[in-house]
Amino acid sequence: MDFEDFEMFPIKENDQQQFLFHESDIFSQGFMIFEEIRRQGKFCDVTIKVEDQSFSAHKIVLAATIPYFHAMFLNNMAESKLNDITLQGFDPLALESLINFSYSGKIMINQSNVQRIMIGASFLQLQKVRDACASFLKNHLHPTNVLGFHELANRLNCTVLIEECSKFINQYFHQVSLCDEFLQLSFFDIKNLIGKDELYVVSEAQVFEAVIRWVKYKKDERLHNLPQLLILVRLPLLSPEYLVDHVAKEELIKQSHECRDLLDDAKDCLLMPERRHLLDSARFRPRICDDLVGHIFAVGGLTKFGNSLSTVEVFNPIKNVWRISEAMTMDRSRVGVAVHQNKLYAFGGYNGVERLSTVEVYYPTLKYWKIISSMQCKRSAVGTASLNDYIYVCGGYDGVISLNTVERYCPATDKWQMLRSMNKHRSAGGVIAFEGYIYVLGGHDGLSIFDSVERYDPQTGIWTPVKSMLSRRCRLGVATLYGKLYACGGYDGSTFSQSVEVYDPQKDTWEYVAPMNMMRSRAALVSNMGKLWAIGGYDGVSNLSTVETYDPRTNTWTFAPSMCAHEGGVGVGVIRMNDADPNVYF
Repeated sequence: MDFEDFEMFPIKENDQQQFLFHESDIFSQGFMIFEEIRRQGKFCDVTIKVEDQSFSAHKIVLAATIPYFHAMFLNNMAESKLNDITLQGFDPLALESLINFSYSGKIMINQSNVQRIMIGASFLQLQKVRDACASFLKNHLHPTNVLGFHELANRLNCTVLIEECSKFINQYFHQVSLCDEFLQLSFFDIKNLIGKDELYVVSEAQVFEAVIRWVKYKKDERLHNLPQLLILVRLPLLSPEYLVDHVAKEELIKQSHECRDLLDDAKDCLLMPERRHLLDSARFRPRICDDLVGHIFAVGGLTKFGNSLSTVEVFNPIKNVWRISEAMTMDRSRVGVAVHQNKLYAFGGYNGVERLSTVEVYYPTLKYWKIISSMQCKRSAVGTASLNDYIYVCGGYDGVISLNTVERYCPATDKWQMLRSMNKHRSAGGVIAFEGYIYVLGGHDGLSIFDSVERYDPQTGIWTPVKSMLSRRCRLGVATLYGKLYACGGYDGSTFSQSVEVYDPQKDTWEYVAPMNMMRSRAALVSNMGKLWAIGGYDGVSNLSTVETYDPRTNTWTFAPSMCAHEGGVGVGVIRMNDADPNVYF
């Protein structure tokens, strides 16, 4: 049968049309046939050899699907004319899987082959396969493997995996430092690691102890590196007791004049803070891990009728839900909340009858609240912040006047100490630890609402005015993120605010950023997972249960799930997830 056997019938001119017929699955069906033809060993025109194994294939298929072979076969390379090609240093199982992928578009990735396939895919320039392997590894990060994955990602220049590994190392430095991979790090790598501001540590003691473990693992080879590493440990942030009982008694420190000098410098700064300026300021700067993934606790606050609550609820950002947590021992609204060494503290507040001086602490792993030593002053609308070994409590309202008094609590001794008072009486101000200082922003003295800011230097014990905010604010929210200080919402005497401004300490400037979606006075603000979380508040009409988050990369606010048990006026704190629940990740 041929075309001459058919008569062609005319089509009327006014009926002529044309259309494009497209069989969308012809390519996938064709490649399935290519795969079958290869299995039968037909028309194969190239053999790829690795070690003692050989794989037959079709040049046209390899050139069409694998960039490495496309360049080899179409750019007149010597291999383009060969039927047998040997690849050096390639894993045979990985090559077999990737050649099969070139015919089917499918590849099975598992724990035993993912690293070999990732290396092979990078060599063959199969970026999507490499990225799929990176996604698999991201979901299997653990303190015992993250340093190895980070090295692999660096060698393959896989930026996505590099970033995820870096975040994980920052968040779980202590757990990572206890693993064998940490002890195998080169001097260059450990120096870069412990010099980072972004490490999450409960205490700088964890960094010191990690350095000592690394040096002792190969003491003869590494002892000479100790002074260069010790200078990166922020010894002035350690307590005098730890310096005397642990650092000074460490045999490796005793053996080094340079290390003893660094220890003496730290002691001098604690005893004579006026000498602080003689040392690098970085040694006084607390480490802050802004990418920390934590449970957000909303504590106390108000009902929609204005009654004080003992209720506590907690937000799980992985599951994206709020749930009821263990209640405090008493009702508290306008309560000060701080987190210190993975425990949540509630200071003072108002119980509906009187202002409180009482304090209680929540142990997340044990799931209970415990009353501890009371403050020396009754305080509601109080600001609190944790810095190094202490929690600072600033200002507030005692039922009669706005306060300028400041006291600090030492969790190790359960004792309070009165400090020098602030320059202004401040109730409903924002208090935050930032770059080694305690900042107090805005607030009011009963007559005036402030835009002013002052900060306390724990080394000198002095309060100093710093750059004022752009707006007057009391009942504001404050938090730090990526080296900047944010102030949001509040009340200026006539307007409930939704504006947000940010302070850049490098430029010594405030500037407005995107406003919140809602007006919020009594706004609670925390940083978590690289974002700001504005929680609850009051919009001038109602107490709020709503929550919104700010992403500094896009300068946008987005609503998050609302609280389930509060209508505003809460205090908030963030506890790292695997500290609140050790089974969340590991």
